[in-house]
Amino acid sequence: MKRGRQSLAARRPAEPALPDPATLLAWYDRHRRDLPWRAARGEESSPYRVWLSEIMLQQTTVRAVAPYFERFLARFPDLEHLAAAPLEEVLTAWAGLGYYSRARNLHACAKAVMERHGGEFPRSEAELAGLPGIGAYTAAAIASIAFDERTVPVDGNVERVVTRLLRLADPLPAAKPAIRAIAARLAPQSRNGDFAQALMDLGATICRPRQPDCLICPWREACAAQAAGDQESYPRKGEKREGKLRRGAAFILLRRDGAVLVREREPEGLLGGMTEVPGTEWSPAFDDETAVSQAPMPAHGEAALAWRRLDGKVRHVFTHFPLELTIYVATADDSMRAPARCRFLPRGAMANAAFPTLMRKVLKHAGVKSE
Repeated sequence: MKRGRQSLAARRPAEPALPDPATLLAWYDRHRRDLPWRAARGEESSPYRVWLSEIMLQQTTVRAVAPYFERFLARFPDLEHLAAAPLEEVLTAWAGLGYYSRARNLHACAKAVMERHGGEFPRSEAELAGLPGIGAYTAAAIASIAFDERTVPVDGNVERVVTRLLRLADPLPAAKPAIRAIAARLAPQSRNGDFAQALMDLGATICRPRQPDCLICPWREACAAQAAGDQESYPRKGEKREGKLRRGAAFILLRRDGAVLVREREPEGLLGGMTEVPGTEWSPAFDDETAVSQAPMPAHGEAALAWRRLDGKVRHVFTHFPLELTIYVATADDSMRAPARCRFLPRGAMANAAFPTLMRKVLKHAGVKSE
């Protein structure tokens, strides 16, 4: 029996060899990126800055995030200021970055850390994952970068590096568990924060999706895809389904003093809590001919509104579907009262309103300055 168990173990496939993390760390020490949220050499990382940057970087590029990060940090320099701010102020500061549920979760998380942890981020990956808006990746990023916990956050850059190293044939997202297991094996015994950032830098600057710079890669000799010459084939991806086009109408009601009729979206869901002009539901079955029947109505006794449909459409693409809006414009007297759930936003307050990018497109299409 003993011999049988030994032969079974002998037949078990060996785990593939992985590159030495020290090689990557040595490369990082020479070539690390200078990013606004990254601690300088020899300094400790700020959990607040790490957390804020990781939330902003979800589905958004470093180039787009950098100026927003600086402005956001100037407005909310620490967790206490962010938690104490009204949600609308946070959404306004976030406007333009998209994926607005991130801003709502950011605000909720700041409040939770103040209330549950006395204003200090918990240090463990498990505790961090229990906070609002912090998923597995963000928890690992904060734990490793801010607290040097031995864990590896796996983002798109890390997925690309790992799948190329071993030529993992399984497509994403099915390959994610295997990638996470391999990334965990790569983790060094120390300098975990530097290693996590080194992996991210490697994927962003050398192991790029297209035309990777393999000749200067510190892990070139250990990369199976580089040896096979098919680096750009990894990671393999499953078939992507595009959402069906949705359509709708937006109504821009201008008072003669320049104020615009607006409302706040429901707190949950797409663009939750953001400011918008009134509009119809967005649907593939939208009927343009009956859209005006859903336009804002004046109060009893006030003059009827003459809605005018503008030429052209406003088009916008969300993560799961494209959208096309028809724009209607009308003018009202300064004395007009706002309908239920709406308010008139003065012209001078437009720039600071929590308009998402879509709404700024809508206003621009009608010639209304919002920035």
